[in-house]
Amino acid sequence: MAERRPRPASPARKHTWRRATRPPAAPPPEETRPDAPSVSAPAGREAGSVVQAALYRDGVRVATPSSLADTFRELREQRDGMAWIGLARPTEAELLSLAAEFDLHELAVEDALEAHQRPKLERYGETLFVVLRAARYLDAPEEVDFGELHVFVGPDFVITVRHAAAPDLSGVRRRMEETPDLLKLGPEAVLYAILDAVVDGYAPVVAGVQNDIDEIETEVFSGDPEVSRRIYELSREMVEFQRATRPLVGMLHQLMAGFAKYGTDEELQRYLRDVADHVTHTSERADGFRQALTDILTVNATLVTQQQNAEMRALAEAGFEQNEEIKKISSWAAILFAPTLVGTIYGMNFENMPELKWVAGYPFAILLMAGVCVSLYFIFKRRDWL
Repeated sequence: MAERRPRPASPARKHTWRRATRPPAAPPPEETRPDAPSVSAPAGREAGSVVQAALYRDGVRVATPSSLADTFRELREQRDGMAWIGLARPTEAELLSLAAEFDLHELAVEDALEAHQRPKLERYGETLFVVLRAARYLDAPEEVDFGELHVFVGPDFVITVRHAAAPDLSGVRRRMEETPDLLKLGPEAVLYAILDAVVDGYAPVVAGVQNDIDEIETEVFSGDPEVSRRIYELSREMVEFQRATRPLVGMLHQLMAGFAKYGTDEELQRYLRDVADHVTHTSERADGFRQALTDILTVNATLVTQQQNAEMRALAEAGFEQNEEIKKISSWAAILFAPTLVGTIYGMNFENMPELKWVAGYPFAILLMAGVCVSLYFIFKRRDWL
């Protein structure tokens, strides 16, 4: 851990960044420990926001200040100490006080206030500013929930700013306090633990999405009409997941290069390389999921088209068969109409009708009706109507 420089009393500072706008939803629960009381909130603070702070020396917690002011004072007194401050959706006043005490760059503080940032790694003098997108898989709605985490890492402090329920930093703090040999390596070790926790949180997401894709494949071939919507929604989540994981690959390589440049502990560098391997694997899986969903959507569209073609073909065949039946009925109706017409005319029984007194009239009428019927039959037969 870098040797801490004496910190002068914090003068009043002016900042030009604008106030962040946030939804009115209640802030998520912050990291908690049975033996770690919450730091008291400053005046004017949003109801329900939470701050946790602790002071460490040689990997062991030596103080749990009751306020940010106490944290600042005790950190000044501990020349070789390290402060780890956790905040959940902090107010502007809280971040301004931290910026004044730890000399945080105003651009980084503005990003932390506004949130909705892409994953990135920025260095401002001796302070690293890291933005991470955590993810967790929700079993009940079968969807991926994304959170945002901002981390300030300095020579003797780590500040985490969460804007969602994920990630759960209580496990990170507990893990680090249970391994003082790792924690005594300083703020870089805490940053590694946070990165490791965020990346480990991607594993359940990968497993959940893989299960969803398997279910979708079954639904596609079973002809479920709602599967297209599910494919589209999961594809959107994979786009967000790629945006969360893909930048981490470059960020971790950049961080590893910085660790090597500043002579960070070799063991910690190995841990970071392991995290980078996991991120690379997760990013590749996300790319594979995106391609698989694209292929499934194509297959589903093909199957839907085939089903529509089959339905159209069945309708066409039914129409053809109906036309054939109509032809037969029409043909027989025409054939039967001819003798009916002749018989109707000669059945009028008028006094002055010709052929009524003709001896050959009846045979002639019968032959006429038979001739017309036979002629019509052969005509319709030649045209395949019968």
